[in-house]
Amino acid sequence: MAPSTFNLKDVVRPNIWALNPYRCARDDYSEGILIDANENSFGTCVNLKNSEISLPKPKNNAKDMNSDTHIERYPDPRQLEFKTLFAKLRGLSSPNCMFVGVGSDESIDIIMRVFGVPGKDKVLVTPPNYGMYITCAQINDLEIVKVPLLLPDFQLDVEKVKETLKNDPSIKLVILCSPGNPTSSVIALNDIKAILEFEDFKGIVVVDEAYIDFVEETDNKGSVATWVEKYPNLIVTQTLSKSFGLAGIRCGIAITSEEIAAIINKTKAPYNVSTPTSLIAREALSDESVARMKANVKKIIEERTKLIEIFKSLDGVGGIPGSSDGNFILVQVVNKNGVPSSNRAYKIYKGMANNEKVVVRYRGNEYGCEGGLRITVGNKEDNIILIEKFKKLLNETIDEE
Repeated sequence: MAPSTFNLKDVVRPNIWALNPYRCARDDYSEGILIDANENSFGTCVNLKNSEISLPKPKNNAKDMNSDTHIERYPDPRQLEFKTLFAKLRGLSSPNCMFVGVGSDESIDIIMRVFGVPGKDKVLVTPPNYGMYITCAQINDLEIVKVPLLLPDFQLDVEKVKETLKNDPSIKLVILCSPGNPTSSVIALNDIKAILEFEDFKGIVVVDEAYIDFVEETDNKGSVATWVEKYPNLIVTQTLSKSFGLAGIRCGIAITSEEIAAIINKTKAPYNVSTPTSLIAREALSDESVARMKANVKKIIEERTKLIEIFKSLDGVGGIPGSSDGNFILVQVVNKNGVPSSNRAYKIYKGMANNEKVVVRYRGNEYGCEGGLRITVGNKEDNIILIEKFKKLLNETIDEE
């Protein structure tokens, strides 16, 4: 369990704790003649029937204007239907333990706004990790404390994290990325548990699980989403962008205790999730769509395994660091002497993008990623072209080292 000394009121910014949430009539009523929100009662100017825009129809017969395709109306501010479906998918006991926002980025930003006092509090991150943590911390004027992951497996330095937290009570947030980005390595469950149960830390632990559906679970690998029911200081962020293939609708979820969820939800903008996003997100949680998601995840894992073996066999590739638990891999480019080379990796990245029209992500400047290229697992056809072009650039750059 979380430390008995954890007190939520002590870690929430006082002005947020005292905040009276914005409320509208639509929080309580969504049927009938809706003339409460200054919407356009004559409808939208867009002819959805004759346009290329196609929105899924709600599966129920309710006359709820917020769940229909009437986009002249404001969306449901609570997103209760989506939360109910998502709670069922993730095995959560209540839909009230969630915040739904514009991708994981809104979750990260609003968590920092709720718990971090600008110019005073700090956020602990474990590089290499997702760059938006540092960006959001800077925007919210929160100091960043870095405890690098242990190499070469990109695992949590538990003792160093504990020592840092014990010596600096101004650290309010610990953000762990599992699987990591750009590492593609999931953090051991025992290590996450150790931080959650550390008696000398009285703040919030955030676990970013954007890529969790690509993890092949074991006793010490997997999601901690259901842990929110026993750890009151835990927030787990997830998204529909990756495994569901819905990056374009920008839908992210923060899973936590009902008490924390209530505070975050009273802090958010009233209608932060659009009607098209909500409709598509709910369709994604239908039995048919979830089955398709799982089938696609299986295909991605199969292609991931093939790519890893191919890249490992190439001269000029030193290996695949970490455990490769996401829908991408981190490829380490080396020079002719077998030493990781960020210079060569960058030339390959630029050459592939400019000349071969194959775009990967250069990551050689990040801690522990020297010579690193982050490569998303494509479909079979994409991967064949990727390997062909990658081999070509390896041959073109070897004499330059």
